[in-house]
Order: sequence, then structure tokens, then C-alpha cells
Amino acid sequence: MSILLRSSAWLLAAAVAFATLGPPGLRPHSDLGQDGEHALAFVLVGVAFGLAYPRRRLSATAIAVVLIGLLELMQFWAPGRHARLEDFLVDAGTTCIGFALAAIADWAMTRFRANSALTSQGRAE
Repeated sequence: MSILLRSSAWLLAAAVAFATLGPPGLRPHSDLGQDGEHALAFVLVGVAFGLAYPRRRLSATAIAVVLIGLLELMQFWAPGRHARLEDFLVDAGTTCIGFALAAIADWAMTRFRANSALTSQGRAE
């Protein structure tokens, strides 16, 4: 399961990098608008990496924010692209939210498993 989560996270990161640096005409567009598209893409990246690397979630969050900044700066050299502080703030913020959602999901699953184990074994009286 871990290899599947990690592979999915890295494929998603590659897709986001391509959409960020690739030709604007090849970038997917939706009715969410630019900020909505950024938010959705990067919250998914945060959730994916948060679930893929649960023991390194805090350092993965910090690395993700730095890499998002680099990705935004690389747009200065990508034809037809532009780097904006607003995009970085939306991308980094929603990635952090994604990591937080992954942590909440892990916590909830741990509680659910613990409660299931208690009920299946019966409570000690």
C-alpha cells in the first residue's frame, strides 16, 4: 500500500509541475478559476504526500513549501508563464492544509482501529 501511495504522490507532483511550467495551452482548465485550480491541485498534493510519508510529515511539509517556491520562481524562465506571490501563497497554504487533512485522517483511522480492536476483543471488566 505504501508504494502505491508514494507512486501516486510523485505522479501527482509531476503532473502539477508540468501544469505549472508547461505550455499554458496544455494546462487543464476548469470552472474553479485560477486560484481554485491551484487550491485543488495543491491540497491533493498535500494529502497525497501526507498519507505517503506519515512518519516524515512535518519535514515533508517544509520541503514541499520550499519546492513550491522554487516551482513558482522557475516560471520566470518558462515562456508564457509568470511567477506571482499570490500563487505561491495559495499553493503553499493549501498544501499545508492537505498535510493537515492527511494527519487528521491518520488520527481518525488510528482511533477507529483501536475502537474496533476493543470491541472485537470485548472490554475488560
